[in-house]
Amino acid sequence: MEVFAKTDIGRERELNEDYYYIPDKKSDIQIYILADGMGGYNGGEIASKLATTSVKTYIEKNIKEIAHEDKENIVELLKNAIEYANKTVYKKSKENKELEGMGTTLEVCLIYNNRVYIGHIGDSRVYRMRKTVIQKITQDHSYVQKLVKDGTITKEEAVNHPRKNMLMKALGCEETVEPDIIVKSILEEDIIVMTSDGLTNLITDEEIYKAITQNIESATNNLIKKANELGGYDNATIIIIYNKNNE
Repeated sequence: MEVFAKTDIGRERELNEDYYYIPDKKSDIQIYILADGMGGYNGGEIASKLATTSVKTYIEKNIKEIAHEDKENIVELLKNAIEYANKTVYKKSKENKELEGMGTTLEVCLIYNNRVYIGHIGDSRVYRMRKTVIQKITQDHSYVQKLVKDGTITKEEAVNHPRKNMLMKALGCEETVEPDIIVKSILEEDIIVMTSDGLTNLITDEEIYKAITQNIESATNNLIKKANELGGYDNATIIIIYNKNNE
């Protein structure tokens, strides 16, 4: 597994409220996490970091107790980890009035036994690149995505919709949350891409695919540089996980 990751504050924000975690090369647990925080004062920064560390800690503490080959047990572990993180962030928001209403998107990719287990809340995204295709695996929990799904607007109209950043679901804003849990196969030479919307609001899926296939080692830098050149209105984060054939 080769991993490339980068986060950037962008050109207009005072704080970077994105946060991510990737394992070191010695780690037995292949877990990758990306969170894009929101909230007044420095609430977004706190929410994204707290959610990430809570999920990581919960999975590391409990994964050894489950039968790794059991798909349903791993799905349950991931769901419980995200629910634990939600309670942790929600509780923190109630302890300090300045943090009230803070929350975060959350993407978790747990790779085990030729599968990627994905936990998803919000409008950050997870893609899988296989051969000549890039597929968006997650569905944005946004107002605009709901309009597209209902057939009210087209995908093309959604790109510049005035309420495109309005979330229907986020972690830590309510006492309970129901994450999407998705399980996909991961083959040799597959690439998993995790991004915050600071990147995907400015860069198309095709541009992500092109940058990674042209030069995977410099793709994170090149994509974030391009997002900043196009305005850099938001923090931008990208994680690229390459399931490299080492033969």
